[in-house]
Amino acid sequence: MHKTSAWPLALIYTALIVFASLFPFDGWRAQGIDPLVFLTARVPPPYWSGFDVAVNVAGYVPLGALLVLALLRSGWPLGAVWMATLAGGLLSLAMEFLQIYLPRRVPSNMDLLLNIGGTLAGAFSAALLERLGAIDRWSDLRGRWFVPDASGALALLALWPLALLFPAAVPFGLGQVLERLEAALTELLDGTPFLDWLPVREAPLVPLSPGGEMLCVTLGLLIPCLLGYCVIRSVGRRALFALGVVAVGVGVTALSSALSWGPVHAWEWLGPPARLGLWSALALALLLLALPRRACAAVLLVALAWHLALLNQAPTSAYFAQTLQIWEQGRFIRFYGLGQWLGWLWPYAALLYVLVRVSRREVQT
Repeated sequence: MHKTSAWPLALIYTALIVFASLFPFDGWRAQGIDPLVFLTARVPPPYWSGFDVAVNVAGYVPLGALLVLALLRSGWPLGAVWMATLAGGLLSLAMEFLQIYLPRRVPSNMDLLLNIGGTLAGAFSAALLERLGAIDRWSDLRGRWFVPDASGALALLALWPLALLFPAAVPFGLGQVLERLEAALTELLDGTPFLDWLPVREAPLVPLSPGGEMLCVTLGLLIPCLLGYCVIRSVGRRALFALGVVAVGVGVTALSSALSWGPVHAWEWLGPPARLGLWSALALALLLLALPRRACAAVLLVALAWHLALLNQAPTSAYFAQTLQIWEQGRFIRFYGLGQWLGWLWPYAALLYVLVRVSRREVQT
């Protein structure tokens, strides 16, 4: 048996599939028909498209791969591919079963078959990589690069690009939830005595200045760098990792902008504050290369708290609200809730992880 990040990643990915399949979780109703009627429906359905095929296959490929890797690294080599495929198939069947109770979802036997096919493809791919020795090489690489208890940090780092994919009001500004949380609580408690319990803000939220936006960009990029520093062994590898974080962050943010506004607007977000923030983040990441891991965790706590405080003292713009409408009502509706919640919760999950890490004795490696 080996320590592996595959189990937490598989569990997280399962939760993401559930969220993407059942979002927005409202309007539940019984239609008075057999919930399994979709199993005998026409194949393929008349409303089918190539986009549906790609999404249903690709969405379950990572699940199959992660489950096989988790089983193999946990000492379950026999039947790992079929166990992973069975788990993916049962998950898909449960999602299709529940979708018949949601007005904005349509269960489909074709979805089920493609989900199973995607799980099987991912499972076979992972098993093949294991047979070719790629997983052992990854384990050796991980042993050289990372400390033994790096699973939590690696899982968070793997989710960071996905969290960035959903458009943010400020580039790399994950975790801006206060304004929407206040509106949601006000709507939920409207007409009840508990509405008066909500704190009243004495002053309206003030938009970020260019300097404040630059600082948010700097901290938003520095945070994943510091998270990696908490589990990376050597200075040289930290430098390569920091360069990779900046490259991935810029690429995913450009992709998010292209998906929201069109390819010609992919770099509209890269104004003077964002450019200065990028270079500042890279400079700080290089200056902190030699910082001990425990000190990196302490600096990361300060950076997370500062970043979240800055973001949540500022309102979102009207342009950002228009961007959200594109994701809510357009072709990205399948990923809307998933991406939104990742963007909201990622920094708070990182904060919790770092708090747990600094509160325990560090093992010398």
